[in-house]
Amino acid sequence: MDRNTVVGLVLIGLILSVFTFFNQPSKEEQEQMAEKAKQEQLAKTNAEKSQDKNVNELDPVPQMDSLGNEIIADTSMAVQPVVPVASIKDSLITLETDKFEIDFNTLGGIIASVRLKEFESYNDYAKDLGKENAPIEAVELFRNGDASNSILLPMKGQDLNTADIQFKVKEQTGNRIVFEYQGEDDENIQFIYTLKQGQYDLDYDVKIRGFAGKVTPKNVMFNWNTAYRKTERLFSEQRRVSTVCFNYKDEGFSYLSEMSESEENAEDEVDWVNFKQSYFSSFIHPKTPFGKSGSKFEAKNYDDDHERAWTNLRDFSTTLNMNLTDVDDASFSMNWFFGPNDFKVLTSYESDYDQILNYGWGIFRWINIYAIQPLFNIFQSTGLAIGFVILILTIIIKGALMPIQWKMYTSSAKMRILKPEMEELAAKYPNKEDAMKKQMETMTLYRESGASPLSGCVPMLIQMPILLAVFRFFPSTFDLRQKSFLWAEDLSSYDSIVDLPFDIWFYGDHISLFTLLMAGTTLIYTFINSSNMQTPTQPGMPNMKVIMYFFPIMMIFFFNNYSSGLSYYYFISTLMSILIMLSIKKFFVDEEKLKAKMAARKQSAAANGGSKKGKSKFQERLEQMQKAQMEQRKNKRK
Repeated sequence: MDRNTVVGLVLIGLILSVFTFFNQPSKEEQEQMAEKAKQEQLAKTNAEKSQDKNVNELDPVPQMDSLGNEIIADTSMAVQPVVPVASIKDSLITLETDKFEIDFNTLGGIIASVRLKEFESYNDYAKDLGKENAPIEAVELFRNGDASNSILLPMKGQDLNTADIQFKVKEQTGNRIVFEYQGEDDENIQFIYTLKQGQYDLDYDVKIRGFAGKVTPKNVMFNWNTAYRKTERLFSEQRRVSTVCFNYKDEGFSYLSEMSESEENAEDEVDWVNFKQSYFSSFIHPKTPFGKSGSKFEAKNYDDDHERAWTNLRDFSTTLNMNLTDVDDASFSMNWFFGPNDFKVLTSYESDYDQILNYGWGIFRWINIYAIQPLFNIFQSTGLAIGFVILILTIIIKGALMPIQWKMYTSSAKMRILKPEMEELAAKYPNKEDAMKKQMETMTLYRESGASPLSGCVPMLIQMPILLAVFRFFPSTFDLRQKSFLWAEDLSSYDSIVDLPFDIWFYGDHISLFTLLMAGTTLIYTFINSSNMQTPTQPGMPNMKVIMYFFPIMMIFFFNNYSSGLSYYYFISTLMSILIMLSIKKFFVDEEKLKAKMAARKQSAAANGGSKKGKSKFQERLEQMQKAQMEQRKNKRK
């Protein structure tokens, strides 16, 4: 080896040594890693012991008589399931319908796990993408250990929480299971779950007996908590729209913050409570409303070092007053829903469940529910690919808005014709002291020529509610979930043409093509309209041209992680706006004729008395302000 090679190898060795030294874990980090490994090994050992114990419980050692023959127990009097479809796993019992599989846990008699048969997680969907007739792997909303439901009975000395009680299965059929707890004296608690074919809900009945004198009925609470599992492509986006929703009896719908941790005490009796994630939900709906006293709702986030930080979305919990009047022989009926946040499904329950869909508030929600959603349903029912449904919907929306765009273009053409005269006025009155005179002559010019800057703003304000309503509609529409179009695998998530090996702050680790196309068409549309924007003549005023060109660039960052269906809609919508504008300019609006018409109007106005005739109230107020300003100047000079 020559000298240069040796020097190079030595330098490389030094660099690696320094890099290793500065990147080795600290003593505290090493202790944390060792403790984590110890806990993982302990959990593994406990799991193996638990599995061995369950195997022994499920397969007991047979008893032998004195001759060595196995003793067969007499089971003729035992309660047998009407339809033996349930399977036992550890302490779990599984019942299923055509819609879902539910695991019930005998510890607490709770719903421990829910899997929806008709849907699958994004990972399972992507794995089978392009494969024909691939089986659907049921999406798991939550699994054993992620959720719990219990009744809390405050007793003298010690509260009784059913989550800590081992229940017995009193009765079990193919669609019904009854858990029972028999306490001291005549204390008895039963949980009855009844599933339904073809529905996403099940009935949940609670029966309490024998607690008279031990428990105050008004203090009996229902506790429910759930930590949903990740089911979609982008964890951060799914977590961003997950929250607790609830419907008050009199005050109506409300919800907790979707971003930060929050809690709220009930302000009214509660009709139902909903734990919502991006595309699936759970509702608990009592037959009679939950009471206000003691009822509360809570949503918690996970720290980055939490064991659930990268598997579960958020921690949802609620405590609800069951409004009991008796605990000697009490019954309380509820209905549980586990299913998709599909507008058609939610509205079929006629309980205002569709309120959880984030379609916006006020006029934006009305537009989505009474215009966009019905049109979307009609086109989707034809069997067209969802991308073509969005295309047709966009054409109809832009067609309805075409007269508004025509009015906007005509107004911008008038302002463009007046631009030279506006520049002359700016040169004529360069000083701040002449601002009132400049404004007066500008208003006169507008009135005599038949132009107005507001005539372009008003049509924009008319179409803004539709644009903002659609911004809410597509990310909330369940029908876009796991529907592919062109290069987009899933229109409910981002489309990626390049996956980056690193993450860019505020942008992501991928490049969305629909977002680039949307930003590109927006940039072209901005360039076409830039001639109508006035350059500010006063110091300190923002340059609107610069701001408008900056907006498409910001869209690249803002929409990169958004629903590709939304980006696709805005791309098609902006492209159609460009085509409509060019068509209006070429075939419908002749700027030369418009210029001649405005000149004739000005001449007619001048011949009929100029600005003294037909003054608007706004112009009269400006003249009064100008006179008052001149009087003030005269008084100052004196």
